[in-house]
Amino acid sequence: MTTPTVLATTIDAAGRAETYSGEDPRRFRINVTTIGDLLLSAADRCGDKPAVIFPDETVSYNQLAERALRSARGLKALGVGNREHVGILMNSCIRLVEMFFAVSLCGAVPVMVNPRYRPSELSYLIENADLVTLITTDEIDEQVNFVERLASALPGLESQDDPRALSIPSAPRLRNIVVTGSSSPANFINHSEFYRLADATDEVAVHRARVATRVRDTGLILYTSGTTANPKGCLISHEAIVRNAMATVRHRYLLTADDLVFSALPLYHIAALKPMLGILEAGGTFVAQGHFEPGECLGMMEEYKVTAVFLPFVTFLQALLYHPDFATTDLSRVRIMNSCFAAQPKSVGEAYRKAMPTTMQMGTFGMTEASGFVATGVWGMDEELGYTRLGLPLLGVEVRIVDARTGQDVPAGVHGEVLVRGFNLFDGYYRDPLKTAEALDADGWFHSGDIGSLDDNGHIMFHGRLKDMLKVGGENVAAAEIEEVLTRHPAVKLAQVVGIPDAKYAEVPAAFVELAPGQSASEQELIDLCKREIASFKVPRHIRFITEWPMSASKIQRFKLRNELIEELGIEVETR
Repeated sequence: MTTPTVLATTIDAAGRAETYSGEDPRRFRINVTTIGDLLLSAADRCGDKPAVIFPDETVSYNQLAERALRSARGLKALGVGNREHVGILMNSCIRLVEMFFAVSLCGAVPVMVNPRYRPSELSYLIENADLVTLITTDEIDEQVNFVERLASALPGLESQDDPRALSIPSAPRLRNIVVTGSSSPANFINHSEFYRLADATDEVAVHRARVATRVRDTGLILYTSGTTANPKGCLISHEAIVRNAMATVRHRYLLTADDLVFSALPLYHIAALKPMLGILEAGGTFVAQGHFEPGECLGMMEEYKVTAVFLPFVTFLQALLYHPDFATTDLSRVRIMNSCFAAQPKSVGEAYRKAMPTTMQMGTFGMTEASGFVATGVWGMDEELGYTRLGLPLLGVEVRIVDARTGQDVPAGVHGEVLVRGFNLFDGYYRDPLKTAEALDADGWFHSGDIGSLDDNGHIMFHGRLKDMLKVGGENVAAAEIEEVLTRHPAVKLAQVVGIPDAKYAEVPAAFVELAPGQSASEQELIDLCKREIASFKVPRHIRFITEWPMSASKIQRFKLRNELIEELGIEVETR
């Protein structure tokens, strides 16, 4: 394995690569393609080299391209047209990767569906996304039966006459559902029939659709996690996702065809799709899991000698850290880890610093609406920045920090709302012009709702969400500030703070705390800690201990914690 050379004549004290060849705009050349062509071009170069590895299966570049093209022929046989929307509902696996590229190759738009969605959520997404075809699986994993769940989500499915021409009132655009696997559920197009149709279809039809695709066409739709409302479908262009992936993998992390990138995040999430596309474009290998399981995760990183790890969320990092195999797993081959320790409890970063002393840690600031990363670190920077900052904006991406009330830019070091503009931005929320207008202003700036700051050298920091700001008796209180104090206690593994209604102060803080294994702390002990460290109006009025967090793909759903506590306390919430 070749360690990349830092192509920079100088790295300043803040870690900025002043003449870094990949980032110098005088030397930078834009090179972008569509998602489908990214795979075909990589297969042309890499052939029989392993492209994707899952615990139970490995495919080469040629195999992945052949399988994707065959499935694309099946979609064409079902009448899927250019720019039509095709849903993919299955857990992460090589079949999902195949179908993701197949949809793109036939000129259509993949809509990645969260496999945790319940029937009501599926019903909403299928209609809202205007799906014409949905691809799923009959494999039952973690007690989830997608066939049964779809039957519940789509009343009338059981009484259809033709599985190739569905007519369901709640999903008027949906024409058919393809199920992979060995079964043949009624009114689904089964695996055998799908590939029979594929084999009877000329591949030229796929390529004619493929070459008609523009790089500014919508390349995929990802639905953001909802809070109290329905999720929103982010329209992400081929250019946005492919350029973002390349900017990170090639130009920031300097990964090459020699590298193996590991991600345990689900493939309906931008934080997994982006590194997969980036390393495949570079000709390396993507290593992944069907579900996050920390012991298997550690084993795969060691067995396959992965060189880069994308695992930037605290719940995943802590699960590895507290696994009994962590101390004995050989992680010495990991050169780069996308870990975001600047936004994690300090104890987590310090533990990884000791365990992985030769690994360069990379901070990241990003979101689905920005096709993944807005900012990240630079290979060869001062390594301490991986623990204290979230990186520099990607070349071609602008960041402003503004006062949320006035819209005026604030000085370095001052907290404000993060605004983003650049090639990586989404093109709006599907079928939601109102929310699109609220998020994207007339000058092209995306109003992220994140609270951030920039230091004197342009490195970004994250300080929470505007919606996570509490208003306690007229005083602004950041949930992140209270959480940081709570995690100073040696027994506290993770803390999350929410605001709950209060008759006197309008809103007061309440904390949910997960303790480290074998550790103990009382509610009063943690309240006393807060009283010593922060103003009295910031001290949590309630602390609840928790062992399992309500999660989206990667983030804790605070609104569920808040609702649970409000119900427990019998607080009446006004509705407007």
